[in-house]
Amino acid sequence: MGADAEHRLAIVGAGVMGTGIATLAVGYGVPVTLIDVGESILAEARTAVAQQLRLARLMGSLPREGDEGGLVTGVRLADVAAATIVVEAVTERARRKLDILAEVSKLVAPGTPLLSNTSAIPIGELAGVTARPQDVLGVHFMNPPYMIKMLEVIRGPRTGQEALTRTLALLDVLERTGVVVGDGPGFVINRVLQRMINEAARIVQDGIASPEDVDALFTGCLGHRTGPLATADLIGLDNVADSLRVLLERTGDEGYRPCDLLLDKVKAGQWGRKTGRGFFEYGGTR
Repeated sequence: MGADAEHRLAIVGAGVMGTGIATLAVGYGVPVTLIDVGESILAEARTAVAQQLRLARLMGSLPREGDEGGLVTGVRLADVAAATIVVEAVTERARRKLDILAEVSKLVAPGTPLLSNTSAIPIGELAGVTARPQDVLGVHFMNPPYMIKMLEVIRGPRTGQEALTRTLALLDVLERTGVVVGDGPGFVINRVLQRMINEAARIVQDGIASPEDVDALFTGCLGHRTGPLATADLIGLDNVADSLRVLLERTGDEGYRPCDLLLDKVKAGQWGRKTGRGFFEYGGTR
């Protein structure tokens, strides 16, 4: 199995999602340039991609045969210039995303799709700072990207058909199914999910039920594979809080105001799986 040689992916942001997307692409033979601000971050990212590749192949989530795509890392944003598609995967802070997308749009060739992996910031808002808004769209990968086959593709109000077509072609190579939706704060999944997580956390905060019991009701009664609080731990409670703030600012709906328990956990460094502790324990050190 080999990728279309025309695909060259650049990913800006080597955190959990950036490394997960890199793993997916490399596993399907797509070359990746992964950009972040420091060599220590990139060293951890290279290790993470190698580990995730091994795990995903053992689990059958990625092809066990076929050529890998090369992985190149760097600290210079200018290294995205040769990419055919760029994914922005930095933290859910609007100013940071806006600055990166504005700069990247000046570096790449016209017609290069610029994909934001934002959880909640409207694509129209992000595209407004770029040189070519028609090249900007959202691709909301689920975590981990190399295991979850479906994702949201968000078409902004100025997204062009060519950018959408080229993005869907890449997803075909990666054997992902993109569901194209319209623009708006939180899109579909996070418009619903983040409020559900916040309400679940508030239920625990108010002493109505334990985290274990909240999630047991969702899995046992509703057939969800994971409950809302385990899902929050997987996303990262810091990311959940950031997404809730984005939704609150852009909708004015108080249901998105992060509850005190969630904010307390974020302040204490209990961010979920990545720190070893969130609503549940994962054997970490924090």
